[in-house]
Amino acid sequence: MAALARGAGALAVAIPALGDGLDYDELIERLDGLLLPGSPSNVMPHHYDGPPSEHGTLHDEFRDATTLPLIPRAVAAGVPVLGICRGFQEMNVAYGGTLWQKLDEEPGYPGHREDVEAPLEVQYGPAHEVELVEGGLLRQLAGTDRLMVNSLHMQGVRTLGRGLAVEARAADGLIEAFRVQDAPTFAVAVQWHPEWRYWEHPFSSRLFAAFGEAALARARAR
Repeated sequence: MAALARGAGALAVAIPALGDGLDYDELIERLDGLLLPGSPSNVMPHHYDGPPSEHGTLHDEFRDATTLPLIPRAVAAGVPVLGICRGFQEMNVAYGGTLWQKLDEEPGYPGHREDVEAPLEVQYGPAHEVELVEGGLLRQLAGTDRLMVNSLHMQGVRTLGRGLAVEARAADGLIEAFRVQDAPTFAVAVQWHPEWRYWEHPFSSRLFAAFGEAALARARAR
């Protein structure tokens, strides 16, 4: 909320997770931008033909029922969208992509899960480097080809959704950011958490500013 208010210059309001109880067309008409934040819950695997989750995995079927239909509609309507962590995974699934459910059990993907016993400053601190794709929006915002990011996710992109373009990868090849390729406006998702003390990180500040500028442009156009 603070990153939106101070970093993007936007007033954040919550969308109720009512699934098909929402009138999507009316909702989209009222939105200047859409942020899909992180969550302790994961996308239910039946949405991407994944195997059943391990016992104890947290899910939020009402959020899934709300966001998965909303995301492509909002993007197509010209609503700026920013996905973070779970929101990154939701966007991938909404465009037909699939997920690794437990990255730490997959060969070649170490170091993508936080120590939940560590202080928050450690959990959300820099964990690994990502390489920004040449010619991508994030590389343009960053003014560099590499960033240090935090890493607080147990799941990740297995196959990229249709019409999505990679914006960043970790050293092990895992996709860490993408954009919707033919979106009429800002439509970007990142696996890490740029909202954590965003003011201390020039790239995070630029990311939220860019999202806010796109939302302001939509507000003025409307």
